Amino acid sequence: MKLLLSTNNAHKVDEIKAIIGDMFDEIVSLKEAGISLEVEENGDTFEENAALKAVAAAKLSGCAALADDSGLCVDCLGGAPGVHSARYAGDQHNDDDNNKKLIETLKNYPKPHNARFVSVVVIAYPDGRLITARGEAEGVIVDDSKGQAGFGYDPYFFYPPAGMTFAQMKPEEKNKVSHRWHALKELRRLLEESK
Repeated sequence: MKLLLSTNNAHKVDEIKAIIGDMFDEIVSLKEAGISLEVEENGDTFEENAALKAVAAAKLSGCAALADDSGLCVDCLGGAPGVHSARYAGDQHNDDDNNKKLIETLKNYPKPHNARFVSVVVIAYPDGRLITARGEAEGVIVDDSKGQAGFGYDPYFFYPPAGMTFAQMKPEEKNKVSHRWHALKELRRLLEESK
């Protein structure tokens, strides 16, 4: 079975292929499939946004499509930036600006700044079926950037079990503990059950 990944984020494509690539005959990104698709992520939850993207891609392509919506939820900020993580500092989707705004905002709150990364993955089929899975990774936001790997908020997300930030981990290490890994592991279980 062919699976279309409804994303243009190369980091996500690599991560998804590394984790569930063996479950499909072929996994292609929108770019690899020659599809241009922009979906307005106007849902109130990660689940709604992931479903919007997956359904749009499945309808356009006629094949199963996977979309993910993920973000950082900080407890003292009431779960913000949440579904607005990529656009926290504006519509430019700029990691540096988003991180700067987050760290500046957190200066007004006592430590520790407990947080979690959340990922929701949805596979939409052309017949309308949806399979949804959610994963989380618990951590703490630190004041100073640490590490060069990863993307987004990874340099500031300290993961206690590993004793380092997500950006200090090798990709293969992060892929075994990340929120997306947990979501994809749950998705794998649901896919195996549905066979």
